[in-house]
Amino acid sequence: MPYGWGTGGIQVTAAVIGPDEVLKIIDQGSDDTVNAVNIRRFFQRTAGVRTTTRTAEATLIQTRHRIPETPLTEGQVIVYQVPVPEPLQRLEPRETETRTLHALAEYGLMHVKLYEDIARYGHIATTYDYPVMVNQRYLMAPSPIPKFDNPKMHMNPALQLFGAGREKRIYAVPPYTAVESLGFEDHPFEVQKWDSACALCGATDSFLDEVITDDAGARMHVCSDSDYCQSRQAAQTEQAPAGEAA
Repeated sequence: MPYGWGTGGIQVTAAVIGPDEVLKIIDQGSDDTVNAVNIRRFFQRTAGVRTTTRTAEATLIQTRHRIPETPLTEGQVIVYQVPVPEPLQRLEPRETETRTLHALAEYGLMHVKLYEDIARYGHIATTYDYPVMVNQRYLMAPSPIPKFDNPKMHMNPALQLFGAGREKRIYAVPPYTAVESLGFEDHPFEVQKWDSACALCGATDSFLDEVITDDAGARMHVCSDSDYCQSRQAAQTEQAPAGEAA
């Protein structure tokens, strides 16, 4: 597997996985992408662990670019695949300098970058890998999750681990730790919103992907999280007879 396709996440998962683990692998919310299927098959063969597509059943979740919609619980571990672990890298490429900035909690560069977005576009244009402050002290890259997922990191009861294979770096957020997205009093942090609901399950509270349905360019929005969407559809199917009877 080449760098950039989950090697950092695989290394962290391999380090913490146990024989009684129940493993879930997702790629941008889906359990069925080639990357997710291959990583899940790899750990099935090498570790002999049980796997699942249900978030609630998993004890260990490895993810690329999403946090599940189903709330995580105590005892669960989520491993993020991270391509760029240093949040200041695009603003200050010298690692010696970024380490000093972290030590001094000097994060003015990031605030200036976000303010430049406001001056240019009228809003903060960053939609993924949106910077967060951990425990009111450390600036952190949350991995390229959509900013829609950032609030899920705050006081999350699960242990959050981050692995960057190419950069050979790992970091972690303990359970029940404050994680706040950066913002300003007059331009507070906001998540993405959609005018439509999921075309399959009707969800209005999940992150939606836009899907082209035919050659004419017709489009619909569906849940990015396949387990969440399928669970909602199953629940609606079970409730349908009672509704019809009423």
